[in-house]
Parts: sequence; C-alpha cells; structure tokens
Amino acid sequence: MQRRILDDEFRQPDGSPGQLPTAGDLGTAYGLSRQAMNRVIERLKSEGLVHTRPGARGATVRDWEPLIFLPQQEFDQDRSPDTDIYTRLVHAAAREGTSRMDDVTIMQADEEIRSQLNLRPGEHVGVRLRTNIVDGVPAHTDDSYVALRIVDGTDWLLPGSVARGTNTVLAELGHELVHSVDQLEPRMTTEEENRRLGLGEGNSLPAIQLTSTGFDRDGNPVQVTRFTLPRRRNTVVYERRRPVHSTASETA
Repeated sequence: MQRRILDDEFRQPDGSPGQLPTAGDLGTAYGLSRQAMNRVIERLKSEGLVHTRPGARGATVRDWEPLIFLPQQEFDQDRSPDTDIYTRLVHAAAREGTSRMDDVTIMQADEEIRSQLNLRPGEHVGVRLRTNIVDGVPAHTDDSYVALRIVDGTDWLLPGSVARGTNTVLAELGHELVHSVDQLEPRMTTEEENRRLGLGEGNSLPAIQLTSTGFDRDGNPVQVTRFTLPRRRNTVVYERRRPVHSTASETA
C-alpha cells in the first residue's frame, strides 16, 4: 500500500488526491479482515500518507511534501531579532509552521549530553522539549539542553515559546552561538516520540537523529539540540561551498 500510494495510483487524472477503496474492499483484495485492514490504514495515517474524514467511505491520499530542513540557515545574518530559528527555517521553505512546547524542565544530564557539553558528573541541565508542526502535521521533535548553571533563573527556562528565540537569550548571557557541529544517526522513533508525533502506539518509524552542538566565541560547547526527523516528513539538506581564493593578479 505504501508503494502504491507513493506511485500515485490513487490520485485523480488531474493529479489531485483521490480516495483509497474501503477497508472492506482492501481487506478482500489482500485476504485480510476489515479490522486488520483498518490497522494498516492507521499505520498509513501515522506515516502521513493518508487521512480520514468523518462520513467518508475510504481514506484520502494526503498531499504532503517533506519539509526541506536546512540546518546551515541557523547562522544566516539576514533575519529579524524577534524571529526564532525554526520559524525562519519553515518560512524559508514556504511552509506553514507552528510549535508545541511539550515540556520545559530540569534534569540530570545523561552520559551523551554530559560528554557533548563537558559537564561534571551529576551536573543538571535545563531542557526544552518541543514538537514542530508543518502544515498541520507533527514533523519532528526539537529538544534543547543547556547546563543549568548558565540558564538558571533566565527566560531560557520560561514555559512556552520565547518570542525572541532562546539562542538570543544565550547571546544575552554572553554565550552567543557562532559555530555548530552536527551529527546524523539513523534509528527508529521511540514510543515517547511516537506519542509526541502522533504516530500511534507501536508505530515506530525509521528516522534520522540530528544532534547539533552549538559553541560560543570562546569555543565552549553551550547547547545540544536533538532533532528526531521521521522518514517522509523531513528531508535534511546541507549546502557546501568551495572557498574562493584570490589569484595573484587580483591581489597585485
């Protein structure tokens, strides 16, 4: 069913989204019960391939293009100081984006975060857990970690979104992020991420974990941000440029 949907089998002649056959008809075609086929359709819904409407006889193919995620835009200079990074990324892709803050809390850093931030054993971090929503679909999780000694008592730990962006708060605290190191790792979504992304219980998907460690001007690691980017909802694109060197004639 995934292959048939991605091959546009269920679209109208003009390319507009069409409907799947009913769960009963599909079940007959595949030798499955209606209940089993309904579970298949729920899985297709969790992957963002179809959606259902009250009263409709079958699921409808969803018009959904993966978000083109451009991490290098974090350090773009041409931006409003009151616009956060995620909003700029989504607007640059001509999409509609909102964010849902799932939690702002304090916790003891796990071994990976402790190592990336050069923390002492047992040191705590401030944590901001956010789910980013693109065109009405939860696209990816976006979780940030900073040493508590840096952000304790600041706006960084306020519940809800910070209008001017949490990176601006870090800059005001003397830790402007000027450099980042990104690490990409394939894995399956966790049950907690399934819940936050609306995938449903037991519907783990292949995903890319993008872990970005941000450094200040003194070369100190300040913030770790983990994005969990499920397949089909996100595409990560990096842009690279060859340095331009002046020729002898240009410098003469």
